[in-house]
Amino acid sequence: MFLNCDCRSKRGKEVKMEQRIWTEPTFFCRMKTLAPQALLLLLLVNLALTNHLEGSHSMLFFQTLLTWPGLMDFYFTYLGYVDDTQFMGYNSRAENPRMEPRAPWMHQKKPDFWEYETQRALKFTKQLTEELKTVLQIYNQSTAGYHTVQMVHGCSVMHGGYFRRGYYELFYDGWDYIALNEDQSTWTAFGQAAQIIGYQWKMQDFSELLKPYLEDSCVENLRDYLEKGKEILLRTDTPKTYMTHKVRADGKITLRCWALDFYPADITMTWQRDGSNQTQDMEMMDTRPAGDGTFQKWAAVVVPSGEAQLYTCHVTHEGLPEPIILRWEPPQPSVPIMTIVTGLVLGAVLMGAVVTFLIWKRRTKG
Repeated sequence: MFLNCDCRSKRGKEVKMEQRIWTEPTFFCRMKTLAPQALLLLLLVNLALTNHLEGSHSMLFFQTLLTWPGLMDFYFTYLGYVDDTQFMGYNSRAENPRMEPRAPWMHQKKPDFWEYETQRALKFTKQLTEELKTVLQIYNQSTAGYHTVQMVHGCSVMHGGYFRRGYYELFYDGWDYIALNEDQSTWTAFGQAAQIIGYQWKMQDFSELLKPYLEDSCVENLRDYLEKGKEILLRTDTPKTYMTHKVRADGKITLRCWALDFYPADITMTWQRDGSNQTQDMEMMDTRPAGDGTFQKWAAVVVPSGEAQLYTCHVTHEGLPEPIILRWEPPQPSVPIMTIVTGLVLGAVLMGAVVTFLIWKRRTKG
């Protein structure tokens, strides 16, 4: 998934690009549209999915604060995910901004739980606002502009529910980035402001302050959600697969291998020719939510005309007992309908002639 941006470097040069906002810290993105859901899905796919191990589970919370010229107030969203499923969410632009359930098992929670989570959302709003002010002061920039602050925090557990690792990451305007390392005690920071803030956190021993939440409270809540929502979270939906064939203007063939309606989101799709993986002239769509709780993905390869049947698509998913192998099969030529009708008519005429002959012959003998 990508975010379309008009970007400028530190030197002010205008650049058109599609960028992954968290992996390209060398550009400041001035967003043309407001898409907090898209920003969060970017982080979800590249944090939750790429960190997924067989038998492991994660609970991650995504906060995004957006500001832009002419806006009297900020736009803040706060979403919670267990693995690939959203279970709670807050939107400051809603008619009645409150943390709300987004998964069936969360409707069991009492009103005081949602009041507590709503207050947490307000606290995170204030926290990200202060973080943004700090960064802008470091860079001597105005708050009356396009700005984005994103935060991700949560934890993952191994098979059996044992703590695997904690997450705490901050992103500022697509430029500065600071994240808790896997050792749970040190920080990685990119950008001047992030390095300054990271140094302050180190002096405050902030990683130690986070440990009770990341290693205890977060893990306990994740286990509870996995138990209460197991019919959804621990299910496996087998991918539905098929292949399409399209002739390009240059005469070559685009073969596109599709996988739809699968869960969880982890899936592997590769193209092979004569047993060798093909990466040249191949295009891959990032795994995307289908909107109904399942996911979809495709992988395409460009092949010479007449060689389509030499290529195979291999799909691996935990819902499959073994990988699916797809090969393009040209459609069989269909028999024209007039030929079928003519054959039936001739058959009926012939049958009638035979019956008539038998009747005549029998009468003749009599």
